[in-house]
Amino acid sequence: MKSLFKLEERGTSISTELMAGVTTFLTMVYIVIVNPGILSKAGMDFHGVFIATVLASIVATLIIGVFANYPIVIAPGMGLNAYFAFSVVGGGGVSWQVALGAVFVAGILFVLLSLTSFRYMLLDAIPSSLKHAITAGIGLFITFIGLQNAKIIVDSPATLITLGNLKEPMTMLTIIGLAVSLILMAYQVKGFLFVGMLITAILAWLLGLLHFPDAWVSWPTGLAATAFQLDIAGVFTNGLYAVVFTFLLITLFDTTGTMLGVAEQAGLLKDNKFPRSRGALVADAIGTTAGALLGTSPTSAYIESSSGVAVGGRTGLTAVTVSVLLALTLFFSPTVAVLANIPAITAPALIIVGFLMMNVLRKIDWHDLEEAFPAFLIVVLMPLTYSIATGIGIGFIVYPILKLVRGKRKDVHPIFYAFAVLFFIQIVFFSH
Repeated sequence: MKSLFKLEERGTSISTELMAGVTTFLTMVYIVIVNPGILSKAGMDFHGVFIATVLASIVATLIIGVFANYPIVIAPGMGLNAYFAFSVVGGGGVSWQVALGAVFVAGILFVLLSLTSFRYMLLDAIPSSLKHAITAGIGLFITFIGLQNAKIIVDSPATLITLGNLKEPMTMLTIIGLAVSLILMAYQVKGFLFVGMLITAILAWLLGLLHFPDAWVSWPTGLAATAFQLDIAGVFTNGLYAVVFTFLLITLFDTTGTMLGVAEQAGLLKDNKFPRSRGALVADAIGTTAGALLGTSPTSAYIESSSGVAVGGRTGLTAVTVSVLLALTLFFSPTVAVLANIPAITAPALIIVGFLMMNVLRKIDWHDLEEAFPAFLIVVLMPLTYSIATGIGIGFIVYPILKLVRGKRKDVHPIFYAFAVLFFIQIVFFSH
């Protein structure tokens, strides 16, 4: 094991790696509760998505741990699951089977890109300001969804949205749960989101809002309801090219950015370059593809991996440890189903994750109109149009126009002009 993961070379030990794995697991395990809760709103079977979430995470995390030797966890991405459920299925009017087909196509393209140098060209074509804006926009979008789920924000015939009735028990409990999680976060408690969920669950039980299942554990069942149910042909008959591109784009640069950040924190970059990047990206690409086959939204590298690195995780043994712990959660499906069915338990996680994603806005030069305004449009239009793809598309259209007007056409990568044209065609002619 020491030679496989190069423990001595990276100045770590088996005990340190195991502790790092436990730490990372506690910070990211909330996804096994939140993800099936979100995708079940698209009509998918909760238990099927739960198992698919765990299995896709295990597959991708084992690959990056064993073959790329990185202490990074890969699981269905926050934001991408919301886009899947609320924009593609809910807003786009297509079935979840077709949406899974779009994820599968994006996954296959991701695999092909990961095996070629074209992935670098695609990443370089997108300005940093827009990459940051997409991350922040997704954060604002999932925060908006969390506020809606908790009924802190409700619809209004006069103003479209307004403040909900904060005296409702579930809404009030959500606010309390949010406060608990923020206090834990302020005191830097490991796994604060998961711990916050457990505390909120106890409060919900004391208030009579949560009823424990007849059995806490059970044999994993239900995968047949989602596995191999994808409709690939429907992707093309419905013209979901922008959806496929959005899944691919977000997964590619979000994963790349997260992996670079975690690798840098762990001191694993060499000459500011990411060694074994192909294996790392292939792991996520396979995770996305396998997830589509099993029944879940695209996977992505988790920034929560940095918590394990902070306590000494330096190798893939950390990731393998997380995979083992994730496998154990498969037997807690009844418990997870109860927790995910209480908005007060899951909504604070959505709100806080959204807040953390907004942090990248400070990296945008707000004094540069050509960079800042398209970024601004992406951030505000994602939640206002209830579509991540629409927000990205409009930002991608406006950016090259401003550059052309300013006589800076050479500042825009040729591929980006193609993106703009494709998004223009999609939004103007195929969005309704």
